[in-house]
Amino acid sequence: MNNDKLVMNWQQLTASTVVADTNSSFLGEIVQETFALTRRLFIQLQRRPSSLIAGIIQPVMWLVLFGALFQNAPKGLFGTTTNYGQFLAAGVIVFTAFAGALNAGLPVMFDREFGFLNRLLVAPLASRFSIVFASAIFIISQSLLQAAVIVAAAAFIGAGLPNFTGLCAIALIVLLLALGVTAISLGLAFALPGHIELIAVIFVTNLPLLFASTALAPLSFMPGWLQVIATLNPLSYAIEPIRYLYLHSSWGLNDIVMHAFWGDVTFGGALLVLLGFAIVALLTIQPQLRRTLA
Repeated sequence: MNNDKLVMNWQQLTASTVVADTNSSFLGEIVQETFALTRRLFIQLQRRPSSLIAGIIQPVMWLVLFGALFQNAPKGLFGTTTNYGQFLAAGVIVFTAFAGALNAGLPVMFDREFGFLNRLLVAPLASRFSIVFASAIFIISQSLLQAAVIVAAAAFIGAGLPNFTGLCAIALIVLLLALGVTAISLGLAFALPGHIELIAVIFVTNLPLLFASTALAPLSFMPGWLQVIATLNPLSYAIEPIRYLYLHSSWGLNDIVMHAFWGDVTFGGALLVLLGFAIVALLTIQPQLRRTLA
């Protein structure tokens, strides 16, 4: 009887060990596939760095030129600061991350059109979702790099520099926004028929969301109807916390960063909105990804 129990326990232990080894092997293969596909994207960027260079130069030019354009603006027009570059830095950081993440679907779309995606889909991958993971890691890394350059450029022109905790908060905000927008862009890349349609969506979306946010002007400067739209725009919930970090040396999650038409928005509340936006975007594209990658 005791021998039977020992045999049963040994069999259960062996089975659980096999399952654990299988799961560990599966996760290891996904990590390896994601690393290889991410490395491929960085190799493409290394061979053609013009997109990254342009993605850094353009926002820096915005920061310098717009900052100079409004440097003699009346005091109080842009809140408590008289430095428009300090006011504008948050908007440039967020819009650069948004624009880069919105382009995340283009490499996938070109892989579709050139047939490389079909080769990946028939390859013995542990999980085809590694294709999506690689694209997200690549775009988020690029967005964080661009944000770092813009923060440095803003400090150079006199906008100041948040403390270390503030810089970490900026990185978190950029990550959440880029994650949500990247998910939407990848979903469109699998849903739309070609890159022309995706580029059209990008062009139609970019400027309206920029001007319908608090990137270039405060809410108090806008007409009532535009204030409503701006407070519903996810970009505003990324811009205002970063702007608060630039304008205040000390901050907390309960500090009010925006006065919306429906009430006050705290720093922590803005982070929760961005987290919710990213989660909703990821959940929304799941059916399309399953249909395409299954």
